[in-house]
Formats: sequence, structure tokens, C-alpha cells
Amino acid sequence: MVLKGKTAIITGSTSGIGLGIAQGFAKEGINVVLNGFGAADEIEKERAGLEALGVKAVYNGADMTKPGEIVAMVEEAREQFGSVDIIVNNAGIQNVQPVEEFPPEKWDAIIAINMSSAFHTVRTAIPYMKKAGWGRVINIASAHGLVASPFKSAYVTAKHGIMGFTKTVALEVAQNNITCNAICPGYVLTPLVEKQIPDTARARGMSEEQVKNDVLLAAQWTKKFVTVEQLAGTALFLCSDAAENITGTHISVDGGWTAA
Repeated sequence: MVLKGKTAIITGSTSGIGLGIAQGFAKEGINVVLNGFGAADEIEKERAGLEALGVKAVYNGADMTKPGEIVAMVEEAREQFGSVDIIVNNAGIQNVQPVEEFPPEKWDAIIAINMSSAFHTVRTAIPYMKKAGWGRVINIASAHGLVASPFKSAYVTAKHGIMGFTKTVALEVAQNNITCNAICPGYVLTPLVEKQIPDTARARGMSEEQVKNDVLLAAQWTKKFVTVEQLAGTALFLCSDAAENITGTHISVDGGWTAA
């Protein structure tokens, strides 16, 4: 399968993992719909950078807590590009607090953005993929979709939910030449992770350096942070012919975290 000319919607792709995947896709000739928050000039810089690689790239600022905006984003991509071939559900936020102190509004936002938004992108895109006879759904889960950590009740819940959603969708579309898989990264030094380091330090009574070495990398046996380039490569593999019979499962890119 030649990926050049395919169209991918990548949620939460104005920075971090999502942007890394967008850049990896663009290098292979895949048109990209960027989505996420940030300064308009910075987003435009990244969008133009993708087009400099020879693809068409557009930005859609759909709010992942609003189903109507998510549906509109998918529909607009279909109108602009003629197809929606690949969905990468990557949008995510985090909050680190003990469960008894966890603000209900933070819980609701994390469940909406990290889990429910994937349902809305997929339910809208699947009919187009079925009509085209090809599609790839890639859900960016987490090592926390397989194991838990304290003080992250909403995040762990959402990522476990994404794993179940991945399996169910895969079974439903298995005979339509559409696959649905999850990627489970360990810690990547994205803005999301960097922002949670001070919160984790406060919650655990540690220094920020201790959090990096004794919390974040403690579980990653390689003692290396995962890179966005590695995740982009994994996503591209899941779009390839070699992965045609890989569906309803996950690939862990976590430095051995979940092997222990």
C-alpha cells in the first residue's frame, strides 16, 4: 500500500507526540490535519513546515471536549481531501492528585479528551473508510493503559478505556480492510509530561530531578525517554502492508516498563 496521498487526522498534534507523528507522516507523503491548542503563529509555523515536505497540511482547532466540533473536523477533512484514511487519536491532558482531592471537573475533562474524543472521531470516520475499502485507526494509549500509577486516576481510567475501545472497533471492522490498534508509549519528554513533573514532585514530596530519575525513568529499564520519532515510526508501521493482519492489539514502546 502506497501511503503517499493518504490523509491523516491527528488530534492533539500541535506539539509533542502528535506533532512528531504528523512530521513522520508528512515525510512519507501523507496529507495531515493538525489539531490542538497553542499560539496561532506557532501552529502556522508547524503547518507550513509540514507543507514544505511536499504534502497538504491544514489546521482545525476543534475542541476535543465538544463532540459537534470533532464531527465537523472529520467532515471538513473529508470535504477538503476527498478521504479520511488514517485517524490518530492522540489528544490528551493530565492531572496528578490523590483521588480524594481530584477535582471532578478535571476528571470529566480528562475522560472527555483522552477517551471520549476517540469515539467521536472513529464513529464519524469509519463510514468513509468502509466506502474506500481501507483505513487505519491508531489510538495513542500509554503504558498506563496496561498498568496503573498512583495519583492519576482519571488518566489511567481513560487509557484503560482506550484499550477496550481499540479491541472492540477492531473486531467490528476486521473484514473491511480497516485495522484499529493502540500504541502504548512509556514516558516521552513532551510538554504534557514536563508540566506534570512539578505536580508529581509536590504529590510525592520529591525534587523534580528525583521525579525524572526515580519516578518517570524508574519503570523504563532502558533508562531512556521514548522519542517522538520512535512513535512516528511505529505509527507508520501500523499503516503499512506488513501490519495488515495486526489489529485489535497494542505495541508497547516503553523501554521494558510493562515487561516487569
